[in-house]
Amino acid sequence: MKYFYLLVVTSFLPCLLFAQMRPGMPGGNQMNVGHFYGKLIDDSTAKPLEAATVQLIQNKMDTVSKKKRDFILATELTTKKGEFSIENLPVMGNFILRISAVGYKPIEQKVAFDLNMAAAKNGDFTSMMNSVDKDLGNLKMRTDEKVLQNITVSGSKPLMQMNLDRKVYNVEKDLTAAGGTAVDVMKNVPSVNVDIDGNVSLRNAPPQIFIDGRPTTLALDQIPADQIASVEIITNASAKFDASGGGAGILNIVLKKNRKAGYNGNIRASIDSRGRPGGGGDFNLRQNKINFFGATMIGMPKSISTARTERTDFLDNKTAHLIQNNGPVFKGVFAFARLGIDYFVDNRNTFTLSGNFVNRRFTINDNINIYRDTVSGSSVRFETGNRNVSTVSKGYNYGSSFGYKHNFAKAGKELTADVNYTYMNNENSSDYISRFFDEAAQPKGLGSVEKALSYGDTKFLTVQTDFVNPISKKMKLEMGLRMSRRNFSSTNNNFIQLPSGAYFLIPGVSVNYKFTDDVYAAYTTFSQQFEKFSYQAGLRLESSKYDGDFITKNQQFGNEYPLSLFPSAYLTYKLNSKQDLQLNYSRKINRPNFFQLIPFIDFTDSLNLSVGNPNLIPEFTNLVELGYSVQYGKGNSFLATAYGRLTNDLITRYQYRTLNPNPAKNDSVLITTFANATSSSTTGIELIGKNALTKFWDLTTNVNVFNTDLKAGNLPGTQNNSRLSWFAKLNNSFKLPKKFTIQLTADYQARTILPASSNRGGGGGGFFMGGFGQTQSNAQGYIDPVYGADISIRKDFMKNNAASLTLSFNDIFRTRISASHAESFYFVQDNERRRDPQVVRLNFNWRFGKFDVSLFKRKNVKGEMESMQNIQSGAGQ
Repeated sequence: MKYFYLLVVTSFLPCLLFAQMRPGMPGGNQMNVGHFYGKLIDDSTAKPLEAATVQLIQNKMDTVSKKKRDFILATELTTKKGEFSIENLPVMGNFILRISAVGYKPIEQKVAFDLNMAAAKNGDFTSMMNSVDKDLGNLKMRTDEKVLQNITVSGSKPLMQMNLDRKVYNVEKDLTAAGGTAVDVMKNVPSVNVDIDGNVSLRNAPPQIFIDGRPTTLALDQIPADQIASVEIITNASAKFDASGGGAGILNIVLKKNRKAGYNGNIRASIDSRGRPGGGGDFNLRQNKINFFGATMIGMPKSISTARTERTDFLDNKTAHLIQNNGPVFKGVFAFARLGIDYFVDNRNTFTLSGNFVNRRFTINDNINIYRDTVSGSSVRFETGNRNVSTVSKGYNYGSSFGYKHNFAKAGKELTADVNYTYMNNENSSDYISRFFDEAAQPKGLGSVEKALSYGDTKFLTVQTDFVNPISKKMKLEMGLRMSRRNFSSTNNNFIQLPSGAYFLIPGVSVNYKFTDDVYAAYTTFSQQFEKFSYQAGLRLESSKYDGDFITKNQQFGNEYPLSLFPSAYLTYKLNSKQDLQLNYSRKINRPNFFQLIPFIDFTDSLNLSVGNPNLIPEFTNLVELGYSVQYGKGNSFLATAYGRLTNDLITRYQYRTLNPNPAKNDSVLITTFANATSSSTTGIELIGKNALTKFWDLTTNVNVFNTDLKAGNLPGTQNNSRLSWFAKLNNSFKLPKKFTIQLTADYQARTILPASSNRGGGGGGFFMGGFGQTQSNAQGYIDPVYGADISIRKDFMKNNAASLTLSFNDIFRTRISASHAESFYFVQDNERRRDPQVVRLNFNWRFGKFDVSLFKRKNVKGEMESMQNIQSGAGQ
């Protein structure tokens, strides 16, 4: 029987092979009898490699497109012995064997069966049998020194990467941000300034904050730095992006998420020199078609500030002076949690569901010492006072998102759709106790006791879909639709204590307010590439509507822009393989936010009242950039950008004098609000250099020189303002022996047109509503120069550098003082503030993980192979 079986096989084998070589014949496509097998071993230890991915690829005719392309014939994982076996293969043609394993350099080699047709003609079918059953032998894989084994695996990225349309700041390389929040991260990001309150500006204008490519309502101090993978700086976004945010661009915060098979994560803890602890961790699990990711963090911040204000008011036939000193102490606790899941239906369809939750409770205690006098002719009268402020703020945020992505068979063609919803709640209670004394230090009356209660919520919904279609290798079409709706509501009540001890509601300074903001958008962009020249043209259409309801006074107001057009254009010319020129243009809009619009008077400081302006209209900006980039040497690059920005109806901070809105008082007060100035223009040049000075020293340099011309003569008591300014940042990274790394950063901002310091927070309505971290230009003053330096030292230890200790020290020389000067026909005012100098923070981080799909029992090996094929090779993408 054994000889009979051999006779049958050798007799029919030529027929089978002939059918395989003649696919057009009936049944020919099913005659696949080829077999490749082999074994993977470590080049240095000769030990077998388990769970490596083995793919066999063949280039052949696509019956749909009638063009040749690569097809993946088989994908499988090596066994515990490092063996692989791929059967039922066509025996004709050439193949590519591609092998990859975590921590090793990939292997790619051509393989073929090399049929001995001459032997077959002579009847030597044994040689023919050996040809279709081919042993590839022991294949040796070499360790990749750049990749950590059994740890969260990623190539060693530089601190700063520069692309033509954006700059990427890799947060994992930023030691000074370890254990902090997104505010600490932004302090080191090129082109970005962070003021003393944590408000950010990009080229001295308020940017739009994104998380994972979508707008967010989270405040920066509610996002843990350890959860951020990178920050993308997009100074002039195309029509694909939201037109909001004015001409300052977009800061896109990319959160960490790993989709490699197996599990990975990290655990971290921190403490600072004020004894305030923090901690958290994240975890990622990928198995078969499921990828699960989660993170949590708890923080207990404490912030100590000192402040001084000097003001001179010019009244009718009188001059009044004010000196105010205070030292607010802010402390509290917040918790952050994030969960998500990816479901890979197949190689081309993925669903993602994720959510986040933030809970917080903060307190502020401040003691304000006041001196004020009035000069009338030769008469001088003065008084002193003390005002104690105690505030409790609490609330929570939660958000969820659902996304779908479909990859078409055509490479690069994809359809995405997602829905995002966030909810914020905030409650605040503030107590104010004020007492004043006359020139003889005797009490003036019984003093006053006031209370402010506020609460509110915010709902934010966005729905978006995008379609990308590469028409050819050099042409691409993108289009999409987007809808967003924001619902705000806020109630703010102010009380004064009566002699009986009961509290009386002050109607004139209490408010109940809500508004709805809708934006509908559609966009399309088309790009084409030639040999050295490429372009992208885009157009975005947006329809926006704002409806406000001042319930307290039964007043309704709003504005509507049924159709606004926002074109964009990018032109790029490649001088050579290392040098590029780019010219781009876009039109943007900056809509007034809740803090700027709400007509509620903030009595936090009775001598410096603030109120929103419901009559504000959006500002429109035209932005143009000319950029030059070059790469030279090893690890060196340079980017120079000349830019111009013209804004009409600029939203600016504005101060004016009026009667005290408190009916219990008959004096006049200075009120800060927002108004639309005529226009503002900014021209500047920005230089960014990234240099590998030595094997152990990397330097990133950022210098921005700009001139701002603000035309605000349309506002009473204000005149036009023009100023040349500049700022610079240095970021040094030193790799030392014994696994030590040192990061030294420094920054300097010259005198600049005054930005408005808005309150920060994530709550809906109330005391901490703020402007979502935004700043606005001010038509009445400037900020004085501010500069400082920070240093961090990190020590890696344990096997494969799995753990690290980072010691950071901010404002080393205690030089960061935020000082500003403002003036008009009615007043001259100087402010000076210092916040949290020379704070030391120690952070511990332990990374763990194993990218090993055999770690868990697999019931569906085929499903695992499909998942690995999708992740490792990007099949179908």
